[in-house]
Amino acid sequence: MTHPLGADDLLEAQRRMLRIRRFDERASKMVKRGHIPGTVHTSIGQEAQVVGSTMALGPSDYMSGNHRSHGHPIGKGAPLGPLMAELVGKATGVCKGKGGSLHLADFAVGSLGESGIVGSSIPIANGAALSSKVLGNGRVALAFFGDGAANQGVLYESMNMAGVWKLPMIFLCENNQYALSTPANTVTSGIIAERASGFGMPGVRVENGQDFLAVYDAVKSAVDRARADEGPTLVEVVTYRYNEHSEGLRLGTDYRNQEERADWLRKDPIALFRETLLQRGFTPGQLDELEREVDAEVDAAVKFSDDSPYPDPSVAFEDLYTDEEYAA
Repeated sequence: MTHPLGADDLLEAQRRMLRIRRFDERASKMVKRGHIPGTVHTSIGQEAQVVGSTMALGPSDYMSGNHRSHGHPIGKGAPLGPLMAELVGKATGVCKGKGGSLHLADFAVGSLGESGIVGSSIPIANGAALSSKVLGNGRVALAFFGDGAANQGVLYESMNMAGVWKLPMIFLCENNQYALSTPANTVTSGIIAERASGFGMPGVRVENGQDFLAVYDAVKSAVDRARADEGPTLVEVVTYRYNEHSEGLRLGTDYRNQEERADWLRKDPIALFRETLLQRGFTPGQLDELEREVDAEVDAAVKFSDDSPYPDPSVAFEDLYTDEEYAA
């Protein structure tokens, strides 16, 4: 099934992919300069998979992420300033500076949160899908997880529950082919998408996860099924991360074939989609201007973060428990 997108939507897709790329490139530099505590995990190379998935969702739909999750809220339209402030630990961050890179949440765009615990956010999205089913509000939920989480028991517990109750749920495997430094084919038997049949749901594998339109079409079909009360879908997208597992991590290059990496670099999703836009009638000048606009947005996000205060120590224990006014 093909889901046509208008010219404005196509340009917006490129804008969001560029936002993710430039945001993560800047975050990588900030980590290396000591401006961000700890580390960050970038989605550079995976932008088509991220934006193709998130743009297939509606504004009020839910999603949960993983440790590599700056791109998910950006793909769903979140402003960059509060996200950058969160990475730095500023009070104006989406979690008031208390979450940082690994624990972003932005309820304004339906982002329920991420976690460094592999697979742990999948049942959170499942719970959101259950609430949608009970309330009948028409919302769907999507859980992002990597190939490294594809063998976690919690995934299959969640898929079983979603299959039995026909939850409006999409299980989205971001198969970038490496769990940290472990090649997926050395620890995962068979095709991940084919595991869906054991839970009575369709399994779809997008072989070219560098193609925004291919990813969007597959996920939009799953979203339409879920919204029509036809139950969950497992979507596996084959993609590739260009950077190291996390910024500053020094594992060497032995675990990753450099010819393989060079081949994937030739499949840069942003460069490929620029060619698609040119074929659709956009001009080089329009696309160059778009890049300048995104560069300015990222500069503004960094300035917003720089100008923001750190949280006052007095608020360290706030937001841990339900407010009394809601507990009664």
